[in-house]
Amino acid sequence: MELGNISQPVYGPGPEAPGSSMPGLVGMVHGFLRLVQPNALPIELIAEFQQPQGQDTVREQAQELLLYELGFLVCMAIGLLFIILVPLVGFCFCCCRCCGNCGGRMYQKQHRRMGCKRRALWTSVLLVSGLLLAGDICAFVSNTRFSQAVCGTFPNVNDTLDNVHTYLTSIPQARLVPLSWLGCPQINFIIDSSDVPLGHANRSVQEIGPNLGGMIVSGIRSSTDGALGSLQSLLQGMETLAAAFSNITGTHLRLKELQSNYSQRLASLRDSINQTLQRCDHPCGSVSLDGLAFSANFSMIPSVEQQLEALDGVSGSNIADNLEKVNSTLDTTPAKVQEQSQDMVTKTQDQLGLIRRQIRSLQEQLPLMDVEENVGAFVDNAMSVLEEYREPIIALDGLRWSVCVLLCCMVLLVVLCNVTGLLLGPLGLKESVLPTQRSSLSNAGGNFFMAGVGFSFIFSWLLMLLVLITFVLGGNIYMLICESWRSQQLFQLLDTPGLIPGFNLSELLGQEGGTANFSEMYRQCQQDAALWQTLHLDQSVSLDELLNISQYTGEISTAFEKMSITLSPILLLNQSQKDLLLNASRAGQPPDFTPTLEQLDRNVTQGSLLDLAAELEQLAGKAGASVTEDLKADARNLTDLDKEMQMSFSGPLVSNAGVGKQSLKKNIHLVQSRAAQLEAQTKAAVDKASETQEFLDKEMANIIKNETWAFLEELLDFFETYISWAKSRLTGDVARCKPIAQTLDNVEVITCDYILDSLNTFWFSLGWCTVFLLPSIILAVRLAKFYRRMNIADVYRNEALEMGPMEVFIPKP
Repeated sequence: MELGNISQPVYGPGPEAPGSSMPGLVGMVHGFLRLVQPNALPIELIAEFQQPQGQDTVREQAQELLLYELGFLVCMAIGLLFIILVPLVGFCFCCCRCCGNCGGRMYQKQHRRMGCKRRALWTSVLLVSGLLLAGDICAFVSNTRFSQAVCGTFPNVNDTLDNVHTYLTSIPQARLVPLSWLGCPQINFIIDSSDVPLGHANRSVQEIGPNLGGMIVSGIRSSTDGALGSLQSLLQGMETLAAAFSNITGTHLRLKELQSNYSQRLASLRDSINQTLQRCDHPCGSVSLDGLAFSANFSMIPSVEQQLEALDGVSGSNIADNLEKVNSTLDTTPAKVQEQSQDMVTKTQDQLGLIRRQIRSLQEQLPLMDVEENVGAFVDNAMSVLEEYREPIIALDGLRWSVCVLLCCMVLLVVLCNVTGLLLGPLGLKESVLPTQRSSLSNAGGNFFMAGVGFSFIFSWLLMLLVLITFVLGGNIYMLICESWRSQQLFQLLDTPGLIPGFNLSELLGQEGGTANFSEMYRQCQQDAALWQTLHLDQSVSLDELLNISQYTGEISTAFEKMSITLSPILLLNQSQKDLLLNASRAGQPPDFTPTLEQLDRNVTQGSLLDLAAELEQLAGKAGASVTEDLKADARNLTDLDKEMQMSFSGPLVSNAGVGKQSLKKNIHLVQSRAAQLEAQTKAAVDKASETQEFLDKEMANIIKNETWAFLEELLDFFETYISWAKSRLTGDVARCKPIAQTLDNVEVITCDYILDSLNTFWFSLGWCTVFLLPSIILAVRLAKFYRRMNIADVYRNEALEMGPMEVFIPKP
């Protein structure tokens, strides 16, 4: 009975990653976050917040939580200081320069290493600008990647939830699942597979005659076939022996008749030749006519009429008919069994219908239906919420993208100012020209540096504010969710009942006891365990009770017990037939054929007629003319008689059994060999028939009973096999929950690898730029003085003579 295997559904691909992947930058961000937050998630502390506590306990818990967030608090403090101090320093710097201090006085002291200092500053500004540009590019890319991740979240989540629906519809047919999603539920497959044993059982019962009757016949034949075969072989042997005795009798009569006829002709021919030889006188005196006589006396062959009569008595008896009647009785057994079991068949088919309804009701009783409905409703609700907020989130992300691009452009503006200053300054600068006489191109380069400084002071605090906000949100969420997810700490937190308001995993899975453990379920689902094992449904539902059909199989057993099957009595041999066979075996012993066989080894005549004819032919040439013709005539007569005798004696012998006299010998040897074994064979066959008859008289009812119970066990074995198969499939193959673990992994990938990594790389890149704005401000301010046109000249000579500054008055326009 082949029940087949449960097919697993085919799921869609995983979430599609957004473009512009930057694994190196992501690794740097992760390393920075682990440096900021090296501590593990305080599971016990978070769990204790859900319980009512005293003020002292709350204060201690708050201190522990602040200690856990110490790294982020330090970074926040640094960011706040930056946001406050940088604009303040910028304001003071501007006021100081307006007063002619802080480099605001347009005077540059000349000295020997000005060129080296200028080149070192130029290189430093170039390096810092390159770092700013790299960070800004990363910020641009991360900003775009974040938008792609946000927009791609909805189709990715929908695809993931579609896989969940595919998984749910592969269990049973839920009422909450749309018809368009229905596939081939696995529980339906198990229930539908019950048609296989039910069909086998129904066909077996409907064809109980050939099935059970055949088993009964096989049981009976296992004991009767040996006896029947022995008796049939014995009868066939007696028939063969009787045929041989009949051949011997017929051949005997024919040989006696031929010997009588040819004896007279031989005597007449001998007298004729004797008269001719007497007339021949002296040349023919040596001829002997003693060979013209039969050497064998066929009338001496023993009679086998008594043996033939005894064996014919067996053939004429009804023993063969009795054996044929036994076979006929066995052949009609299936029809009798079919006829006598109609009531049982009807009752059994009624119970099979009840078993079918019992198994069909399994779908409504399995707790997997509740799991499917609850989880399906949760997934549908999640999909509707996502669809509801899809457009607002995408629109809000578009606004965010624009703001972030604008801020990134501010950094790019500073970089452009620095780069322009780095290009224009060296192009317009001539070292031989006094600082007061520098070209407009060189002065423009210096002004671009100062413009970049101004933009840095204006926008750096805004950049830091955005970095601080996104850092606190993205960094904390990543460490709380993603890192704790990968370390499995988050699962331990989710196992805490009541931690998430409105979320109860046990209720979602339909478990009233509240024993669902998220961590254990996730680990088992990663190993592709069945949902029955994952949810430990055997603790709340007993499959033995759900699949208990013993009451119906008990009714079937009772119906079989009440069924009565009676067969016609089987009689192999009665006493008279046994006596007939034994008497025939004794009476069928052949007489002593030894003298007969000795005679058959001789020639038919005592001498050769052909040799005598040849001798007469020779004498005809020597004798006188008066007897020559007579001798020749006698020789011809001898030749003709020999030919005729050969044909006469060989003809009946060949027609009886084979080749001449050897056929009579073969029949004699046949009866001798068969008769030697006949008595022992007969006794063995009769004894075996008696034993078999005695066994049948005692065990016929037991054979019928045993074969009936064997048929019943085979019938019930269909259901035992199905029940065992259904249990193993329900507990091992139905609803393998690896797709659920894969769904959670996909959610983690979408949340952490796509959204949070994009957000974190953005604030990290922008923070990188913001930090490097400080050295850019300092270096740009110092480098600008080497390119801007000074108002006060300072002359420097190689004789190491330094002159005081000369006031140069520049007329106002």
